[in-house]
Amino acid sequence: MAVTNDILPFHEPPGNTLADYDYHRRTVDISEVRRQVVHAIERARTRAQQRRQQAADAERAYAVFLDDVAVPVARMVASALKAEGVPFTVSTPSGGLRLSSDHGRDDYIEFGLQHAGSGASVVGRVRRARGSRTLEEERAVKPGVPPQDLSAADVLAFLTDALEPWLER
Repeated sequence: MAVTNDILPFHEPPGNTLADYDYHRRTVDISEVRRQVVHAIERARTRAQQRRQQAADAERAYAVFLDDVAVPVARMVASALKAEGVPFTVSTPSGGLRLSSDHGRDDYIEFGLQHAGSGASVVGRVRRARGSRTLEEERAVKPGVPPQDLSAADVLAFLTDALEPWLER
């Protein structure tokens, strides 16, 4: 048989029409739909459970970080500042830490836990009142480091950097 570039006519399989072929090609069996939906539900539930577990672990690590690292360092910093004539007060509102200036109620540095897609990190919020303006800044104490891996030196470095505007006066 000679090879030619002619287009060969479409031959339908016995018992099927072209319309039947197109219909079956565009539809999916209901059992396959249900199987994939059930699988998607299971994946979503598993991911949600993992997220909840990670959040709970991060909360526990953050509580330990506050009690063992951040609060003692903040108390030492407040004591040293008071000795230098720059009075600050340490308070521990629920699940946090705040180092507040005694000269302005809107002047403070506080720590909090931030849940991000890649994990939890400790953030510091700095708020200063300058006349009628209020300046706010939020940044990680040490970017990419989870609460359980932060050291007293990390907290001290963050606090001394954040305190700079008050120390300029």
